[in-house]
Order: sequence, then structure tokens, then C-alpha cells
Amino acid sequence: MQGRGFRQDRIWLFAGTGEGPQLAAALERHGWRVSVSVVTAAAASAYSELDLDQINVGALQGPEAITAELKADLPFRCVVDATHPFACQISADLQRACAAAGQPLLRFERSLERGEKGCLLNQWGDLAQADIRGRSLFLAIGGRHLSMAHAVARAAGAEVFARCLPSATGLRLALAAGLPPDHLAVLRPLQGAEPGSIERALCRRWGITTVLCRQSGGVTERLWRRVSDELNLDLLLLRRPAPPAGVETVDCEADLLRCLSGPSSSPLQSTHD
Repeated sequence: MQGRGFRQDRIWLFAGTGEGPQLAAALERHGWRVSVSVVTAAAASAYSELDLDQINVGALQGPEAITAELKADLPFRCVVDATHPFACQISADLQRACAAAGQPLLRFERSLERGEKGCLLNQWGDLAQADIRGRSLFLAIGGRHLSMAHAVARAAGAEVFARCLPSATGLRLALAAGLPPDHLAVLRPLQGAEPGSIERALCRRWGITTVLCRQSGGVTERLWRRVSDELNLDLLLLRRPAPPAGVETVDCEADLLRCLSGPSSSPLQSTHD
């Protein structure tokens, strides 16, 4: 990834389609030159209105690939990890790569949602101890976890339903998990005339009594908290992983800008220090 020259106002942002475009736009408004890395072309389209230095599409394979990019280019003021709270591998890879290159790293992580409702699970296996025997369980989780969650829930006596993204990979993962086609909805979250209307309709059609989602924060978790309240459903949440140890973490745009606007040696510290 080649930049336009040596400048200390350059940011490399790793993000998706949640907070990423808004963060990139805010950084641009405050004079930062922003390069963005996303995993898919669909995610890249969310940044099409921005004047980015560069957008890099595709997963970088391991910390060595990230380190090579950092060393091949001129220094960034900071690498900002704004990836999904459950994208633990890329966060670990960024931490290792930035440490190896002596590159400052800052983690942006959306705030935890507040609410009394919801039983937290520490790991997928805890689903076996949840009170789901004879229940109709909706898995509102990522496709990579469907197989494990479906197997545990079925063994615990639940009838399992799920949604998957409308992509070849999403459908393949859902079918490989063993979900019957009539127990599967292919859709993106928050679609329809009113956000959440399709999710509510699915819960009513399938007679859902319990929803499992991830404690990821943001609009999707807020949606399932609201739907669970409205339809009187039990809500299970997989606990969010802890952010990477030793990496400064902020949870709002203002704090991100404040950290980046300090002197080049403070408050940001290289993960190599």
C-alpha cells in the first residue's frame, strides 16, 4: 500500500461498515489523511463518498503481512483498529504487527449497551446450561459460529432457527451447520420499511421464545434488545471479548480525535515501547 509521501497526519483505519465510514469522515474533517482497510468490496462501497488516500480490500493474512505493509510505506501517525468487537484475530494480528514495526496503535471499540434484560454467556458451550429445552431459539449471530451454536442448542433440546447474510459464503455456512432450509432466513440485519420489522415478523412466524445474539453493541444489539422487550422474548448474549491488553482503547469519536491530536509522542505510545 503506497501513500502519497511522508506526512505525520496519516491514519490507517481498519474497520467495517458499522462505525468505520463515520470515523473516516470525522478524521477527514479534522485534517487527517485516511487509508482504510476492509475485508470485502461490499464494505468498501460504504466509503465511496469519502476522499480517502487509499482503500485496501481483502484480508491481510497474519501479522507478517501487516508488518510488511507498514515497513513498505512511510510512517502513519497511528493505526486505528475499529474492527468488530468479536474480530479477535485481526486485533491480535494488528497488535503484533504494530509492535514489530514500532507503529502506534489505537483501538476504537463501540460502547457496551445498557439494559437489564439479557443473560450473558461466557462461551458458546454455556448455551448447554441455558434454559432452552423445548424452546424455539433464534440464532442472530455471525455465520462462522452457526455450526457450533446450532449443535450445542440442539443437544440442549431447543428447536433452532437462524438468519444468514445473502452471500454465497453466508448461505454455505448456514447450510453446513445443519439448519433446515425452512428454519433459515437469508437477509441482512435492519432491512425493510422499518428497521427491525422483518426480524419481528420472523419471530412471530416461527414462534420464537429465545434469541441469542452477541454482546457487540451498536445497532444490531440494540435491535434485539428492543425486539425481545416488545415480544417478551428471553435474550441470551455471548459476552464480548476483552480488548487487546496493552492497547489504548477509546469508545467515542471525540476521544479518538483527542488522542490523535496530541503531540506525536503523547498520549499515543508505540506498542513497541
